[in-house]
Parts: sequence; C-alpha cells; structure tokens
Amino acid sequence: MDISTRHLTAIFSILLSLCPVYVGAQSPIEQRIDKMLSGMTIEQKIGQLHQIDGRADLKKVESMIRNGNISSIMNICDPAVSDRLQKIAIEESASGIPIIFSRDVVHGFNTILPIPLGQAASFDEELIRKISRNTALEATERGIRWAFAPMMDIARDPRWGRIAEGFGEDPFLAGKLAGVVVRGYQGDNLADPSSMAACAKHFVAYGAVEGGRDYNTTYVPVRALYDTYFPPFKASVEAGVASFMSSFNDNDGVPATGNRWLLTDVLRKQWGFDGVVVSDWGSVGGLVPHGAAADKREAAKTCIEAGCDMDMMSYSYLNNIKSLITDGELEMEVLDEAVRRILRLKIRLGLFENPYARKSEVSDIYSASVLADACKIAEESVVMLKNDGILPLNDAVKTIVVTGPMADAAYDQMGTWALDGDKAHTITPIKALREKYGDKVEIIYIPVLEYPRDGNTSGFKALAKAAKKADAVVAFVGEEQIMSGEAHSLSNLRLQGHQSELLETIAATGTPLVSVFLAGRPLVISHEVEISSAVLYAWHPGTMGGEAISNILFGAANPSGKLPVTFPRNEGQIPIYYNHKHTSHIAKGTEGDLTKIGREIQQSVMGHTSSYLDVEPTPLFVFGYGLAYTTYEYSNLSVSDREITSDGSLLISVDVTNTGHVQGTETVQFYTGRKAACVTQPMKELKGFVRVSLKPGEKRTVSYRMPVKDLVYCTLDMKMTVETGEYTLTVGPDSATGLKTKFTIIN
Repeated sequence: MDISTRHLTAIFSILLSLCPVYVGAQSPIEQRIDKMLSGMTIEQKIGQLHQIDGRADLKKVESMIRNGNISSIMNICDPAVSDRLQKIAIEESASGIPIIFSRDVVHGFNTILPIPLGQAASFDEELIRKISRNTALEATERGIRWAFAPMMDIARDPRWGRIAEGFGEDPFLAGKLAGVVVRGYQGDNLADPSSMAACAKHFVAYGAVEGGRDYNTTYVPVRALYDTYFPPFKASVEAGVASFMSSFNDNDGVPATGNRWLLTDVLRKQWGFDGVVVSDWGSVGGLVPHGAAADKREAAKTCIEAGCDMDMMSYSYLNNIKSLITDGELEMEVLDEAVRRILRLKIRLGLFENPYARKSEVSDIYSASVLADACKIAEESVVMLKNDGILPLNDAVKTIVVTGPMADAAYDQMGTWALDGDKAHTITPIKALREKYGDKVEIIYIPVLEYPRDGNTSGFKALAKAAKKADAVVAFVGEEQIMSGEAHSLSNLRLQGHQSELLETIAATGTPLVSVFLAGRPLVISHEVEISSAVLYAWHPGTMGGEAISNILFGAANPSGKLPVTFPRNEGQIPIYYNHKHTSHIAKGTEGDLTKIGREIQQSVMGHTSSYLDVEPTPLFVFGYGLAYTTYEYSNLSVSDREITSDGSLLISVDVTNTGHVQGTETVQFYTGRKAACVTQPMKELKGFVRVSLKPGEKRTVSYRMPVKDLVYCTLDMKMTVETGEYTLTVGPDSATGLKTKFTIIN
C-alpha cells in the first residue's frame, strides 16, 4: 500500500512524541533543550559531543549510534546510507536524538566552483551568495546539513597551501564574502531541508602560520587579532553563522581549541555567539603534541572548559569526560552547556522534524541553472594581468596552437577540496575551445607535458615547429590539484617541472603567446609574464572553468576579475600585502637593483629605506589589480561631508566612464588611510567596493555609503574605537592608483 508523505510525517511525529527527551516543535527552543537535558544520562550527553568520520566500519558506526556515542557523522554522501543510520539514531538509540551529517563543502558540492580565492577575485557578493545557495541545494539532496565552510583565514603567505580556501589578504573583503556564503548556505530559514549550517573556520590566525607551513605555530598580538584576523569572523556572526571551527595552531603559546579567552570571552561574551564550536580534525587531542596537555584526558578538560563543544575525531571527550566529572575535576554544568549548544543547532536545523535527506522531484545536481551560475562565477574570477592587444582572439586569428599540461586536466582544474566533483562533468579548456570555436578557427592541440611536473620534454621541437606556423599559441600552465590545499605548502612558488621552459620555447618562435595560469595560489611568474603577449590568471576554476576561459579568450566575456591577494616578484618578498603599516623609512620604489652598486663601494646605508638590495620593493601585481578589454576613467570624486561624526556615514561619489569600445564591468574600490594615530595604521585599507557595468562611452556616477563605524580599530587602550582626525580617501581601480580626497572625523 502507498503511504503519503503526510502519513509518514504523522507517524514520525508519534514516534518522536514517545521519545523520552523529545519536546514538541511548537515549544520555545530553550524549553525543549531543558526537557531533553533532564531526560539524558551522562553517557548520552557525552555522546552528543562526539563527531566521527563515517568512512569507518559501518557496522561499528551502527553500534556506536545505538549506544548513543555519536552526534555527528562526516563524509557520508549517500542518502540511502545516511538515512539508514539516521533511522537507527531515532528509533534504536535511547535518546532518539538525530545525527547531523557533515562534509567539507568548500567551493561547490557536485558542481565544483572556482576555489574561494578565485571567487574573491570576482568581488561579486550577490553571485557568490547565489552559487553558495546552489551548493546547499546539491549537498542537502545528498543528506549533508552541515558544511565546514566558509574559510575566512586572512592569508598573506602564498606558500601556505590553504590560501586557496580563503578570500585572500584583506579583512574587509573576507568579511563581506564570508557573510554572503553563510547566507547562501543557510538560506532564509535554517530549518528548511534545503539549508545547511555554515561553519566559520579556522578560528583564528591559522593563515599566519610560520613560513607558510601548515599546522604550524603563530604569534599574532591581540591588537592584530582585533584589527586583521577577527573582523571576518565577527562578520560571519553578524550574518548568523551556525557554527565555528577552532584552528590547529597555537597562538602565543595557547592552542586555539583550548583557548578560553578566544572561544568564550571573545566569541561568546563579546560577540554574542550562541552556536556550536567544533574542533578541527583531532585538534582536541592535538593539545598533547602541542605540549599544552600531558594526555588526552587533560586535553579534554582544557578544551571543553575553554568552550569547544564538539570533538572531531580525537575521541578525547568520549573516553574521558565521564571520569573527569566522576572524579570531581569537571563540573556537570560545563558538559550541559556544550550539549545545550549542540541540541540548539539540531533544533534550529529542524532535524527532529525532518531528519532525513531532502527529496527532490527534479534534481539540482548538475542542473542547467547551477552549471550556468558556475560558468558565470568562473568568468568573473579570471584576472587578466597583461594584454598587448592579442586578446580577445579575433577574425584575423585563423590558427591557434593549444598546449600545456592544464589544457585538458579535468580533475586538476577542480582544485583542492573537490571531494564530490566528478571529472566526467568537467569542461576543460581544450574541450570548450573545440566545441565552441572549432568551426571558426583551426585548433591544433599539442599537450607536450602530460601534467605540470612531467619531465618529458621530447615534444618541445614539434611544438615550436607548429607554433611558428600559427597565429597565436595558448598555453595552459599551473598547478595540479595536489599541489595546493591542506598540508600542501611550498617553499618554491615557481612553475613546477618544465613549464617555464615550455613557455620560453613558444616565446622564442615569435608567435604571440597567451599564458593561462590555473593554480591554487599566487605563483612567482615575473619571467613568464615578461615573455607572454597576454596573461590570464584563472585560479582553479572548477567544473565549468574551460567554458569560462574560452569565452574570455574569444571575447564572449570581458574579463573583470581583480586580485584578492598581492603577487610577489619572488619568494623573498613574502609576506607582502597592500595594507602594510607605515614605517620610519618607507621604500621609494626605485631600490633593488644590484647593478647600481659598484665593486668596491664604501659601506653605506644606501638611502635609508626599508627595501631589498636585489629586488624592487613593489609587488609584481598589487591587490585589486585586473585589466579588461576596455578601459575606465575616474573623475569628479566627492564626499557628502568634509566633517562627520563617528556615528554617521559618508556618502562617496565618483564618475566612472567606459573609454573603450566594448561593454565591461569595473570594480570601483574605496580605500581609507591616516598618517597619524595613537597606534600606527596601515597605509590604506579597503572599506568598500562596487561593481558597475558600463556600455562603451557610458559615464555613470558610482556611489557608496561608508559607515564611519567601519573605520574602527584597536587603539592604545585596547578598545575598538573610531578615532577623530583627518583621513585620506582613495577611490580607483586597484590599491595602488586612484583619485584622492580628505575628510575629518569629529566628536
């Protein structure tokens, strides 16, 4: 006999009503939690603190669920399996409390989007919110209701492999984009079965690890935490993020997962966060190798008292919390508060009413609309770094040679954390070029190198011969997927293998060379840029990356991406970032040429500037930089007030004109700075941005209302304050150029 959804819901409600800890959905959340806690044994409570990897022995997992030892399961993406396990939790465990199924859903689920660093290059908040919503639709269809994203670690060291997962070097941009990802994942109502809980990670300063080495130590002073590393996390709290993940690193000697000041005083008391804090993988037990705890028992006590609610995969809570309470070393109230927060999340997710994977009559996975949005964000993420006029490829180009190890790398172009992407769905550049433009231009594909680290250069002569006869060569180079991401830090940021030699071989033929980089981080590419006619930086662009790149190469899309991170000239400049402090000896930009130093010149301080002898002090490409197939002119910068109080807002206006011959989209960037303050300040800081689309010859007044509260910083007395005084405002196309004016904040 057929049973309708309505009947199933009624039956499920009856079963829940028989559960000893269940309180009806209409009751206030805290009342429901109180009732649940009062009916739970200490073992059941401790079980709610335990998260495991579901890729283990499923029979063992089932037994643990029946015993009430599991609260959340990671990495099960088969809804048939997750629904079966959920049924055991609800019907066979003593508490009947449902499980949260979770996953590292970092930049897309099945449809893989550009890496977050690439998404940040779009500066497109609304599109990123939309693609994040698409990701939630795909993931919840597979039973995932908790995503371990967004990552908002400020990263100023591209040697760190996880720079790919974040939004770059700027706190303001990272905060804006973290907020829209949270809203996209969580939707308008977290209890909607198509919504999944977001997780702000990694709290905090993980992007500042020494030498860019993953899992390493950090030393970030408290003032720098408030000014640079906290803001994106605070923005995610303001966006309603459901959970936080503590980071692996210790900062100033205290591991984040056991840092009470961080997890309780700042996150909960100062910011008012009432959601769940989950440890990163094994980081509760990680206090032992850190040297901050003698054993996992001590680590468990330290971390739960600090405010870490859920232990991911170290078993420290499951094996030690009961004895800590029994022996009088841990208060029951501490356990109850952690369980309370976890139950609150499960109630907010609606798991007691809708515990199973979302059913959809028409699947959202790889749907046409989802793929179209993925292509759009991939187009907007591409940054054009150089163009001598060869791009876009026009009717005069009759023959092109396509080469390079990333031209047909279906798996690699998805990038790090593409756990659920299917390379069979990936549109690679060569595939897109052939399908979309193969009837308009002769395409000769000579890959030469099979993968970026391939040592076989035997095909270089044949490539050079073909290149000489072509009108242009498009070379796809960069990094394999495995070269970036977690635990994939690098000391050498040059192109791996013989890729530079590949580009040199082409450049030597005299045929215009278009170099397209697909990578998970900024690479050191000064030489490669110099020998190329045009350069596109496409990051790891995801499932639809090939179509997006082909559209840009042939002018169907106009590049609009802007760099969310500074590109160094060499590794020795790292860390290098635009919003650095004033120094007592600011570099002039003319230093760094060893040829100017004579053989036996007398020792001197050579100019008294903060610079290197052997490289210019400026970056290769600045934050916010990006070219287009048109040009833009800025004029008539104005502000609504020359003097403004700290509780007001400043209306900024500037005219932007498309001075070229094709329509384009410009990201207008607003920076503030001040030279004199009670604590030294960055030379400039991003405080706003607006994307504007302009037809050829069109002029438009672009306005941005900047709340003065956005100029808050940690003053000498360690208070977050907007300080009175004169400020400089710069408005332009990147962090290095633009129109300037001044305004003053008064009492």
